[in-house]
Amino acid sequence: MPKMKTNRSAAKRFKRTGTGKLLMRHAFHSHLLTGKSARRRRRLRQPQVMSPRDQQRVRKLLPYI
Repeated sequence: MPKMKTNRSAAKRFKRTGTGKLLMRHAFHSHLLTGKSARRRRRLRQPQVMSPRDQQRVRKLLPYI
């Protein structure tokens, strides 16, 4: 059986924590930032832990990460 290929676009977007959970970037932090409060922009900078159901889908794209 050949090795599975890692989905490269997913590998650049998601990161695994030490406990095995997946981190992702927040949405709404790429443009139109002047209309958002400083508190909201600051919180959008932090990575977010992905929901368990989404983690199942992404793990198929990242078999070795």
